Amino acid sequence: MVDSIARVKHIRVTPQKARRVVALIKGKQAQEALAILKFAPQSASEPIYKLVASAMANARVTADKNGEFLDEQDLYVANAYVDEGATLKRFRPRAQGRAFQIKKRTSHITIVLATPEVATAPSTDKKASK
Repeated sequence: MVDSIARVKHIRVTPQKARRVVALIKGKQAQEALAILKFAPQSASEPIYKLVASAMANARVTADKNGEFLDEQDLYVANAYVDEGATLKRFRPRAQGRAFQIKKRTSHITIVLATPEVATAPSTDKKASK
């Protein structure tokens, strides 16, 4: 079983908007997730597309290093989540000398790809013959 992780930190996408895109690809095959992200209209889909492609490349490298066979068709998005990063605080001038705070939010996005486990252990069910 091959697991691979790809992370991007401090990306200038709000976590709420990134979570909408990540929810589209959870549990899908990696190739299907790339196709979904390629045509998704949200702006967060481009960095997440690159992240899934990076996780697939990480899986290839891990499989080559361990001497395992990897079929990219078997990879699926085992887990994907978005955490909140640092918030950049900016101020905008308003009427009568006041200032209005603008919060520019950032995200930490993590994608975990895996191959499904193949049951190779023999079954232990014994049927009593009578």
